[in-house]
Amino acid sequence: MSELSTEPITDPVEYMLTTVDNPFDPFTMFDEWLEYDTRMGYNTASFLDRIAKVSSEMSEPDQALAIQHAINEIVTENVSGMWIKVSRTSDVVR
Repeated sequence: MSELSTEPITDPVEYMLTTVDNPFDPFTMFDEWLEYDTRMGYNTASFLDRIAKVSSEMSEPDQALAIQHAINEIVTENVSGMWIKVSRTSDVVR
């Protein structure tokens, strides 16, 4: 297992987790993206929820930070090669 950074994420760009084969943009076509993801059995949102360490006691910025850390962890430990991190401004972030 590689070491993950615990440094704060200061990047103002918003990222989302998706799979390499999902043809839909999770930012602009979320319903279609989610339907495809669920139909394929990936359940990306549920997987991210299991990895992200968030709670209702956390502030929204802290929750967003925890989710971004979880996305980074998933793409770093990406054994299957199917997870990718995407942003609104670019297609894929590796």
